[in-house]
Amino acid sequence: MSSTVWSSPDMLASQDSQPWTSDETVVAGGTVVLKCQVKDHEDSSLQWSNPAQQTLYFGEKRALRDNRIQLVRSTPHELSISISNVALADEGEYTCSIFTMPVRTAKSLVTVLGIPQKPIITGYKSSLREKDTTTLNCQSSGSKPAAQLTWRKGDQELHGEPTRIQEDPNGKTFTVSSSVTFQVTREDDGADIVCSVNHESLKGADRSTAQRIEVLCMSWAYTPTAKIRPDPPHPREGQKLLLHCEGRGNPAPQQYLWEKEGSVPPLKMTQESALIFPFLNKSDSGTYGCTATSNMGSYKAYYTLNVNDPSPVPSSASTYHAVIGGIVAFIVFLLLILLIFLGHYLIRHKGTYLTHEAKGSDDAPDADTAIINAEGGQSGGDDKKEYFI
Repeated sequence: MSSTVWSSPDMLASQDSQPWTSDETVVAGGTVVLKCQVKDHEDSSLQWSNPAQQTLYFGEKRALRDNRIQLVRSTPHELSISISNVALADEGEYTCSIFTMPVRTAKSLVTVLGIPQKPIITGYKSSLREKDTTTLNCQSSGSKPAAQLTWRKGDQELHGEPTRIQEDPNGKTFTVSSSVTFQVTREDDGADIVCSVNHESLKGADRSTAQRIEVLCMSWAYTPTAKIRPDPPHPREGQKLLLHCEGRGNPAPQQYLWEKEGSVPPLKMTQESALIFPFLNKSDSGTYGCTATSNMGSYKAYYTLNVNDPSPVPSSASTYHAVIGGIVAFIVFLLLILLIFLGHYLIRHKGTYLTHEAKGSDDAPDADTAIINAEGGQSGGDDKKEYFI
């Protein structure tokens, strides 16, 4: 059995003049496009209005001065606009209107998703003992709608408490939290306990936080020890001084408490092991104590600080005389080396000359040498000259 519904021409014309839109979902900070279409515009323009009924665009004409809102397309049959950097406050029903007789409208519901923040894990007590039971808490704010939290240890799922939901002060987003309780074993040493937040705004992206746990095996755990090491070893007034509290233990100390005898309250409590004196004074002298603490116990070391007088600073005149003295000593050293070499040279050549003279007294004159007497060949006389040919 079938039936046919007949429509009058006026009814068909009314349907053709009815605009249509679609609902949109956008992540906070993103961009949404609102598209309105009509088949028969009847010589009228389309208009977009926001949830507060403020006109955004009438045809291609901007009506609201908001640079985030831009015209995408304007024709007699379509009006499309975009809203960038969408905020949670932009959520609501947007209206597309065509001013025919009567005025026809279509609604577009814009849903803005709040992105959850990176989760935070609290409640971890460092260095758990084997077979201890521990509880960890996880929290994430800013999601809309409310996100869900899950737990895992490595690749193994942990069954935590159901996610608790609390509305944020802005009245739009939510803070979610969850807890997980489990007993640790020796194999859990170094394992990562991971809290992940699941939300449609993340589009499958991972948003999680890991907490690495330490598990102590009682057969090799021991209480800490400590000693204080000064740097520099012999501090003087006016210098910078670091007192290093070198703690050892299994597990290693996680906290250091510095005290000075006769001084109240304690100087410093920190996870760092050094006590710093930027500029030493005589008044800093005294006995200092460092207490190194782990969950296996505590140990206190002592150091007596005696601030010495400042080092004497050499004057410029003394430096000048020292430089001059060094230069003079170097020159004297060079002269001594030169005299030694010169004396050695003269001794060698004097010995050679005496040897030649001794040989010349025994041997006859060389055949190429003639002695001619300038006074007529006499062998004597004061004006005797020798000529060597």
